[in-house]
Amino acid sequence: MHDSAQLKIYKFGGASVKDAAALRNLGHIVTEHGRPGPLVIVVSAMGKTTNALEALLQLAHDGQPYATQLAALRDFHIAVATELQLPADELLRELFTTLETHLATAITVAAADFDRHYDQVVGCGELLSTRIVAAFLGARWLDCRPLIRTDETWREGRLDWAATEAALRAALPLAELAQGLPVVTQGFVGGTAGGLTTTLGREGSDFTAAILAYCLGAGSVTIWKDVAGLLNADPKIFPDTVRYPEISYQETIEMAYYGASVIHPKTIKPLAVRGIPLLVKSFLDPTAEGTRIHDCRHGLLVPAFIRKADQCLISFESKELDFISEENLEVIFGVLAQVRLKIRLMQNSAISFSVCTDFLPARLEQLLARLRDQFTIHYNSGLELYTIKNYDTPSLQRLTAGRELLLEQRTRQTFQFVCRGIE
Repeated sequence: MHDSAQLKIYKFGGASVKDAAALRNLGHIVTEHGRPGPLVIVVSAMGKTTNALEALLQLAHDGQPYATQLAALRDFHIAVATELQLPADELLRELFTTLETHLATAITVAAADFDRHYDQVVGCGELLSTRIVAAFLGARWLDCRPLIRTDETWREGRLDWAATEAALRAALPLAELAQGLPVVTQGFVGGTAGGLTTTLGREGSDFTAAILAYCLGAGSVTIWKDVAGLLNADPKIFPDTVRYPEISYQETIEMAYYGASVIHPKTIKPLAVRGIPLLVKSFLDPTAEGTRIHDCRHGLLVPAFIRKADQCLISFESKELDFISEENLEVIFGVLAQVRLKIRLMQNSAISFSVCTDFLPARLEQLLARLRDQFTIHYNSGLELYTIKNYDTPSLQRLTAGRELLLEQRTRQTFQFVCRGIE
């Protein structure tokens, strides 16, 4: 009988499939490290395709010309496939026809239906990339949208775990995986019972890999990144980063929650529930050790620095100058949930309550419309939220020096503050 613990899930993000050279490197990694044994490969959209699709949709929705941008996106994918000596037209024509149909109707989409239409358009990026990757590897291409079953929470579909597990086990029996070709499927996307595409939230391909691992009982998940492993900070912002050789599920969940960009926040829980280790390795140096995230104990870790840009600090005061009561908070939390603004940090005084969220203008406007009759509301945008996990005095001084702190909060292990960006 086949042992599912042999099953590996590999996830490759946009940077690792950005061009033909990157795909050749991916092929080398799969050949040298992924085989023998059953392998499922989760692939993101190529390079900056998701951003390009978002821009295309906005142009189409606003009634602006977009033919030039669409042609550039098509030419990019065709060029990659052609350089790899693949039949580009055969692989991609149908998908681009579907994309063109969605864009042509975008101008008629009501504002209330924009997020639904967003998922149909932006989800095309992963379909395009996986067609090319599967053909290049000689692998089986699998459309995950009928299998990753979600509700109709557009742009952040909520998973039906039981239906998803049943569908995946039926589509990918372990004995067949053990004897057959590698399987290539899409990250980021799922589908409703009615057959519409949903997305799992930006950078959601990590979560897809965890869903597959959980449902199929995989032995491990490996996320291939352009960094050496899980680092204590983003090397694009902080030059002197440190790699964690191993780290616990719990510590990683907290880092992801606070905004560490290397792991999608929903990725860890399903892996932890079934004790599946997550490996973060470099596609630039595949033989390097990377980071192992698993159920382990370790001493105090080197401080982790996490920065979230484009933040908004919103303050609520009762118009009657009442105390901020549990009843007030219930109303505020309810509306924040309805408009899907996630709280990154919160704090209250006697008569005011403040939250830090991502700055999403359309959702903020909905919040103001629903609460301005009951509360006096002020907000500042263009802010940054910094989190220091396992802080010490030098790390506090390093990050706060020269910054105007608008709000700060401290626990025994975590220090957070909201500040204006330094010009």
